[in-house]
Amino acid sequence: MLDAFKIHIEEQCSFLKNSRLVIAISGGIDSVVLAHLCHKLNFNFALAHCNFNLRGTESDADEDFVLDLGEQMDVKVFVQNFDTEAYAEENKCSIQMAARELRYDWFSELAQQLNFDYILTAHHADDNLETFLINFTRGTGLNGLTGIPALNDNIARPLLPFSREMIEDYAKSEKIKWREDGSNSSRKYLRNKLRHEVVPILKEINPQLLGSFQNTLQHLNDTADIVEESLNAVAKRAITHMDENHITFKISEFKKVNNPKAYLFEMFKDYGFSEWNDVVNLLDAETGKYVASNTHKLTKHREFLILTELCHSEQSEESLFVAKDNPSVKTPIGILCFDDQDTLEDNSKTTIFVDKEKLKYPLELRPWQTGDVFHPIGMKGKKKVSKYLKDEKLTPIEKENTWVLTSGNTIVWVVGRRADERFKVTDQTNQTLKIELK
Repeated sequence: MLDAFKIHIEEQCSFLKNSRLVIAISGGIDSVVLAHLCHKLNFNFALAHCNFNLRGTESDADEDFVLDLGEQMDVKVFVQNFDTEAYAEENKCSIQMAARELRYDWFSELAQQLNFDYILTAHHADDNLETFLINFTRGTGLNGLTGIPALNDNIARPLLPFSREMIEDYAKSEKIKWREDGSNSSRKYLRNKLRHEVVPILKEINPQLLGSFQNTLQHLNDTADIVEESLNAVAKRAITHMDENHITFKISEFKKVNNPKAYLFEMFKDYGFSEWNDVVNLLDAETGKYVASNTHKLTKHREFLILTELCHSEQSEESLFVAKDNPSVKTPIGILCFDDQDTLEDNSKTTIFVDKEKLKYPLELRPWQTGDVFHPIGMKGKKKVSKYLKDEKLTPIEKENTWVLTSGNTIVWVVGRRADERFKVTDQTNQTLKIELK
């Protein structure tokens, strides 16, 4: 196996040879063999071990084993202890998911702080097959069937072409010691059920299963490349605007393709949506209709779909109050500045001039509400703010981010939009106040 591993490194992973590496090591056979192979090839590496404190003294024994291995190889060993059960409870996730999140977050932090180029994990061909079957049984799209990536950002998996059997044979032939994790034999985890009950039957049906599976993965990845190319072409035509707050898509481009649902799925699958029929129905829905996931919202606005992120810490719905002598106030929509003026200029969207003596302090800045009414400057009579925003053809995200400045419950300014006629400067004005949004 050493020769095969060396050839694989030369042909597919040569970037590892002159890099600073950290090997994620549990003490189990896979990661221990990976460490021995890297040691044989004189790679520059350290070991990183997570003690999840889930198996009592066994977890501590794993840690001691890894420390001894590092001493034998004369490499640095980094160990991190976690209260995995507390993390799982706090974040309302499974123990397995908690361990995964804790592990990868720490590896990433370690690599960044100590300038390691790559993090090596010991995933192999059997792991790849099991992951495929897990995704298949749970239901997934094409990307869930294309296997574990050999390189994902700075995480490299040089053992992916090798089977569990090859790794075991190498460990035994080299008399390599490792730690056995009793939980690997438990059938309560889906992966272990597949490993011990399903995969052996598949290998009995086809002794060359892993080879056939590798060919299938190659075909699926080739197909994924075609899908991505087609998806990028549609996205290029459909996206009309993109900034840090939202992405706007032209609905007509989705209607041109043969299978809009497939394109919508591929375009928005990473944003947490699951009700795909509802997403498709947005194409013909009324303006204002939307579909929400836990993290994002997709809204129909005229001939567009607008994708926005749901931010639970976004602008406060509480009012902000402005005292009479306060020159500026920081708000969720910018800095509001107040300055007495001797001269008068024209109002703009970001600057208005008002008769200061007509104001009642403190002024209040708040998000607009249903039922709000103001007198748009330059117009006779009053108008509902909701009607004004609709007439201005604001997008849903622009409407949500609209605030009003009020004086004694009377709107002075639909901020960034239109001032109110009742507070405008006239020939009888003695004090002019400039209000500007920066």
